[in-house]
Amino acid sequence: MSWSLPSSANSEDYRDDALSAGRRTSVFKLAGAAAAATAGIPFLPSIANANDDASGEKLIEFSVNNLDGVEGNTGTFVVKLRPDWAPIGAARFTELTEQGFWNDIRFFRVIPGFIAQFGINADPAVQATWRNKSLRDDPVKVSNTRGTLVFATSGPNSRTTQLFINYSDRNTFLDKSGFSPFGEVISGMDVVDKLYGGYGEGAPSGKGPSQGLIQVKGNEYLKSQYPLLSYISKATVQ
Repeated sequence: MSWSLPSSANSEDYRDDALSAGRRTSVFKLAGAAAAATAGIPFLPSIANANDDASGEKLIEFSVNNLDGVEGNTGTFVVKLRPDWAPIGAARFTELTEQGFWNDIRFFRVIPGFIAQFGINADPAVQATWRNKSLRDDPVKVSNTRGTLVFATSGPNSRTTQLFINYSDRNTFLDKSGFSPFGEVISGMDVVDKLYGGYGEGAPSGKGPSQGLIQVKGNEYLKSQYPLLSYISKATVQ
């Protein structure tokens, strides 16, 4: 699975385009095909006003290396899962974490001021086992604001393993396309801000990695061609 945004000078351009009624059916694509947008989503509460049911919540600590593209520059951030927001997504994330899926994977698409994307396994053989394990969609209950964690989607009921962390409160335009937050960064967002974003947008619209080649070659491709990418050394349930 892969998804990408149209090329743009900055995240404000994404927002302006997406908020123009009728100008796009979706802001994300799979293999170059436009993803279907989710219509009719009502006004969504902010995180502060969302349902605060604590049932099933977990804390996941991520240890990250190569911050700012410097090997040995490390830090941690903690994600709080919110199954009350998106129970299906939260359950998949827990399953992946318990299997050690995140270990040694790269943040392969970091667009400062917009999103940090990850979720393709370091080993292509492992990634292939998840390719056809798509999830049903969770309704969007809270907005895509700074620090929220969200599964990428190429259209309805297509979530597998790819995720992104929102950098900006301006990303609420993603709500109407069906991107449903299932967790939030509760500490270490300053670490997330240091994820290396110097490669920019992914191929072919930019100089960043090709998601297709990551799927096929894994870290062999990323380590040789994109050595500055920040990566997760481990993720543990606290």
